[in-house]
Amino acid sequence: MEQIAVFVDDADHARQILAPMLAASGLPTRWIVVGCAPKLTHRIGKWVSHRNREQWREHWARGLRARLEPVFASTPGEREWMVARCPLPEVSERLRRRLGADLRVLDARRPKLGVAMQPVSAEQPQSDGGRWTAAAAVATGMATVLALSD
Repeated sequence: MEQIAVFVDDADHARQILAPMLAASGLPTRWIVVGCAPKLTHRIGKWVSHRNREQWREHWARGLRARLEPVFASTPGEREWMVARCPLPEVSERLRRRLGADLRVLDARRPKLGVAMQPVSAEQPQSDGGRWTAAAAVATGMATVLALSD
């Protein structure tokens, strides 16, 4: 049985990525869906206790599961749902130790503009999310200059 670990932070984006894979797969597959909950901002994190933060992660994960479960309903195989509570390379390494080295890792997280995303495994290269930052700054600066020149 093939085993695939999918790292997800947005159900709609993950649905677009997973739909072709689920349609093509006729064999039973074990899917391990790892929810990557959004981080709380520094300002909110100061006022929220660890217990409340964990409750929020669990609530977020239940919502993600409710939105993704229909996608997996028509495919044969097993599903396991979990929430990442430590750095993602560490999560994928623990899954590889538990399930074997033949585990495939799929990054189905939504890319964010100007943000370098954390790799999901040690083999994955670091993403260059900052490449758009300079272009956005130049475009904003040029728009400001044009607006002021009128």
